[in-house]
Amino acid sequence: MTMISALNTSKTVSSLAPASSATTAASDANASQDRFLKLLVAQLNNQDPMNPMDNAQMTSQMAQINTVTGIQQVNETLKGMATKFSSLQVLQGTSMVGHGVLIESNSLTRVNGVASGAIDIAGPTDSVKVDILSPGGQVLDSFNLGSLGAGRHPFSWDASAYQGTGEPSYRVTAKQGGNSVSTTSLVRDTVMSVGSENGAMTVQLQGRGAVAYDDIKAIL
Repeated sequence: MTMISALNTSKTVSSLAPASSATTAASDANASQDRFLKLLVAQLNNQDPMNPMDNAQMTSQMAQINTVTGIQQVNETLKGMATKFSSLQVLQGTSMVGHGVLIESNSLTRVNGVASGAIDIAGPTDSVKVDILSPGGQVLDSFNLGSLGAGRHPFSWDASAYQGTGEPSYRVTAKQGGNSVSTTSLVRDTVMSVGSENGAMTVQLQGRGAVAYDDIKAIL
């Protein structure tokens, strides 16, 4: 009989059955220790008197069970810390309610007849053109932002005359000396509420569904 194989089996079973609570985890740890002690006693009772288990082997096996138990306790502590951090993050996130934010998208949200966004430009340009598109892809309006440098540049579009169903979108054409310049499209929306899903903070926006907090590029 070898204690190492018994411990490995215990760890495999434990990894396949995640604990539902700290109480369950503690119970599993105690059960593992109990099984270890029973196996150790059985091994001592049935060992060859002419070739007994030496102290180094016994110490190694006891160290293994202590390591397994310690890892379980650390995992439960980290889970508890993660839950508390998520709750604290949501509590702090309530200060965002009512504020405007920028997210990466080209689907505009109209607020009081105005749709706003921003463009991240990778390098200097001598011309930047914005086309406003219907949900079907037709050009509704176009305007030039002129020569812009690298960085983030906001814009607004008067959407008061728009009568279509569904929200319009936009596309950007940026050029420097006839060459295209890379851009990233951002849109402005308003935070309505914050929450948590699977331990991650989510933000409910006025003009679209909930998005992950990490999707927000700026708070205005």
